Amino acid sequence: MRSRLTRREALSALSGGAAACLVGQHPASASPTTSALKGPTETSWASFRNGPAQRGIAKTRLAEKPELKWEVVSRDGWLATCAIVGNHVYAPALQGYLHCFDKETGVEQWRYRTIESTDEKKFAPGFKAAPLVTEEAVYVGDEDGILHAVDRVSGKLLWKYLTNAEIAGGVAVYQDRLLLASHDAFLYCLSKQGKEQWKFETNDRINCSPGIADHFTFVSGCDEHLRVIDLDSGDEVRDVAMESYLIASPAIVDDMLYVGSQAGIVAGVNWKSGEIVWRYEGDRSMPFHASACVTDELVLVGSHDSKFHAIDRHTGKGRWTFATNARIECSSAVVDSRVFFGSRDGNIYGLSVAEGREVWKFNAGKSITAGIAIGEECMVVGEDDHNGKLRCFA
Repeated sequence: MRSRLTRREALSALSGGAAACLVGQHPASASPTTSALKGPTETSWASFRNGPAQRGIAKTRLAEKPELKWEVVSRDGWLATCAIVGNHVYAPALQGYLHCFDKETGVEQWRYRTIESTDEKKFAPGFKAAPLVTEEAVYVGDEDGILHAVDRVSGKLLWKYLTNAEIAGGVAVYQDRLLLASHDAFLYCLSKQGKEQWKFETNDRINCSPGIADHFTFVSGCDEHLRVIDLDSGDEVRDVAMESYLIASPAIVDDMLYVGSQAGIVAGVNWKSGEIVWRYEGDRSMPFHASACVTDELVLVGSHDSKFHAIDRHTGKGRWTFATNARIECSSAVVDSRVFFGSRDGNIYGLSVAEGREVWKFNAGKSITAGIAIGEECMVVGEDDHNGKLRCFA
């Protein structure tokens, strides 16, 4: 399966040039962090699915009828889920900037570019992956396969780590180590100083953000397998054939893992035994590219069939569906008794988790494929389109 061209490759092909390929490690190139910011708390949204189990559940409050507080335009739009920690929103843009905004006002605090040049006419690899925010740094991968570690206070580069292909998934943290996956088919384990500890090779591109339970991580991708990897040794301990490639990131609750596939199946997998306990399929066999929210009772996820599905977590039986007017690729977020998600029909929806009843709606006017982030009493989501807007609701 051939990797999708990056924007750099596409522009080089048009101009008759050749894209450069960078591999290996890049030494630290900025002054040490002088962080005076507090680390993420329970009310933050610090990573793609808000925690190592990747359940997509916010532990903050959100207004019953969220109102638009601010919006920011970026030329190439916003595809990545943002992070919200303390009084800041960390927003990766397809234009090649990582922005830090004041959560209350939307005023930019700093911006970091994937290349050193300040020439706006010079191409900069964009961000499709969500950031991971820790007390000291923001970690985010770009479409040319470079992981950037950026100081939270100054927005300056701390170090880079180079893989061989696009990084589409977010970074996870385990103890004092970082985990990331790449379209080069490898899962990488790094120190927080960017030094490789080990790497594990699969058979094709990895799209997901690694989930974590105990001392195990879980990766899925285009080789149609779900793999359980021991985080201490880097060895594979289980391989589950999924019979279809996977774009979505897995969510974990106890011994069970939940993930949707290109074949239109959402699977409940016992990751300790390797047994696929149940499979759910909608009325039409359409792909599930969005990552699911998983509550104690339900698996909640949108599909290319234009519907948002609620599935009984224990039995795999459908509870309810909600129809939109276009396919859903946005990874949703749950807060209290509501679930929020966007659709390519240009709307952001809020539904009651129990019944699937619409309780809130905002017409953005452009496709919403970026995942929802809800933290520190606000919700942030971007438009994936030319001159797309990043919006904050509270």
